[in-house]
Amino acid sequence: MSETIERAWGEDWREWVTDKARGWVLEIGAGDGVNLSYYHADARVIATEPDAESLDMITEYEDNVTLAQVDAQDLPFPDATFDAIVGTLVFCTIPDVPRALREVRRVLKPNGSLRLVEHVRAKNPVGRALMHAANPAWHWMTGGCNINRDTLSAVRAAGFQVIGLEKQMLGLIVGIDARR
Repeated sequence: MSETIERAWGEDWREWVTDKARGWVLEIGAGDGVNLSYYHADARVIATEPDAESLDMITEYEDNVTLAQVDAQDLPFPDATFDAIVGTLVFCTIPDVPRALREVRRVLKPNGSLRLVEHVRAKNPVGRALMHAANPAWHWMTGGCNINRDTLSAVRAAGFQVIGLEKQMLGLIVGIDARR
């Protein structure tokens, strides 16, 4: 899935998701660290990932980046710590999305920036039905990814104000620009 998305958006979406990340930045689910080279030099980034093996694979990053083995559902940071929070293709694998978004909202400063790039559930009924039917096999084959999540609605339900959307791949990949 990541390779398909990389081909569709290339570097543009990584630049988009990190563009407004200034000051103290939290990256949720840093994975293999591919976003880390896109942050501005004035950003102080804490790149989190619950999987220790994935963190160990990140070997190149700047001095303004700190790696931390952290689960988005239980963030160990004080309230209103971060100016910006970034995530790419991560909310499809988080077991309890509402809980993780509550945590994200808690640690984000008032009017802080939340930028996500996520694949989302199809809007049309046939596409939704196909995604729902395929999800169990997809989840198993991809190590936990759920292709039938409505992440945009979850972000809104968590109390974020969505101020912009970027859509690719027939609206199945979205860039969500939101504020606390």
